[in-house]
Amino acid sequence: MAAGANMRGSGPLSRLLVLAILHVNFIALGLEPDFLYPLENVTIAQGRDAMFTCVVNNLGGYRVSGDSATARVAWIKADTKAILAIHEHVITNNARLSVTHNDYNTWTLNIRGVKREDRGQYMCQVNTDPMKMQTAFLEVVIPPDIIYEETSGDMMVPEGGSAKLVCKARGYPPPKIVWRREDGGDIISRGGPQGKTKVTSLEGDIVNLTKVTRSEMGAYLCIAANGVPPSVSKRIMLHVHFHPLVQVPNQLVGAPTGTDVTLQCHVEASPKAINYWTRENGEMIISNDKYQMSEINSSAYSVQMKLIIRHIQRSDLGGYKCISKNSIGDAEGNIRLYEMELPNRKSQEDDERENSLEETNDVRSSLQGSLREGGPRAEDAGFLGGEGLSSGSATCAVLYAIFLISAAVYAAC
Repeated sequence: MAAGANMRGSGPLSRLLVLAILHVNFIALGLEPDFLYPLENVTIAQGRDAMFTCVVNNLGGYRVSGDSATARVAWIKADTKAILAIHEHVITNNARLSVTHNDYNTWTLNIRGVKREDRGQYMCQVNTDPMKMQTAFLEVVIPPDIIYEETSGDMMVPEGGSAKLVCKARGYPPPKIVWRREDGGDIISRGGPQGKTKVTSLEGDIVNLTKVTRSEMGAYLCIAANGVPPSVSKRIMLHVHFHPLVQVPNQLVGAPTGTDVTLQCHVEASPKAINYWTRENGEMIISNDKYQMSEINSSAYSVQMKLIIRHIQRSDLGGYKCISKNSIGDAEGNIRLYEMELPNRKSQEDDERENSLEETNDVRSSLQGSLREGGPRAEDAGFLGGEGLSSGSATCAVLYAIFLISAAVYAAC
């Protein structure tokens, strides 16, 4: 009864104490550890550093049920169930891993120099009862890399033959292979369901070229890309071999003596040919003050041959040969040089002078004929200044007329 009286006597104080205890218990129950932000997935290129950040509130005062120790944050590799670290202490035997804590509510797992085997699910766990956790995925991507031992090198095929170009690359995600020609030309596919097709780019590890022509000779680029920079490429040179072909734009060339003349031949050959000039008798021409030879490359297999002959003389006229030889065969072109006469600039004046002289002779003959036949006519007599002329006077008149005509012709000349 006394005890009861005492409890009743101290009723207000006891009730306050009970309320305080209930309040503390309520607070303790309501402040369990909780994650402030979700753990974020990470995608990173191999060789770089990755980190996961876990933010936990209300961890400091929480006690694990049945234990006087406070709750702890642990990092676990979820797919292998391996414990990596507890609080700031790394458990696993991996020197590339470390954990940092800001002394409040943030724990960060650092992975230096990420490797492909680091890929997987990572867990931030708090040892509450029941356990609380959140997970995120580490994706490790790898830039593309050409597998040179499985990729074609430079190759040679005869014209009309076939070539198989292969390009292999590794990386994650798996790279996509695209083929292009270095000169921007078309890649020609033959024998498919659509027949002959031309494209500027082609996808796939392998390119099959059939019935190859010389126009398909050149560098082919194998480009590997997977969205992870940088993309990589390999240059594969395709050589198409064929015997020389010589084309002559002008087989007959004329020039005046004393001038310079240029002879030209167009040569196509692969492998590269030896090109030279000769006279028609087989005498080889060498560069000197008289002859100047040059070659201009038009493409990987075509050359423009030029021969300049300076101050040509009659001895330079005749046949010339441009000859091309390679390991497959040879060919030649023929050019004939002839003399071209310059047009005579005085020919027109000479023709006019000759015409004037002919007209003068015609007039002279007409006058002489008239005088011989019947003497001067009335109008002639008037012209000569008299009504009639004696034989001596007629002779003088004729001579005077001839003098006047000669003077006129001289003036015209």
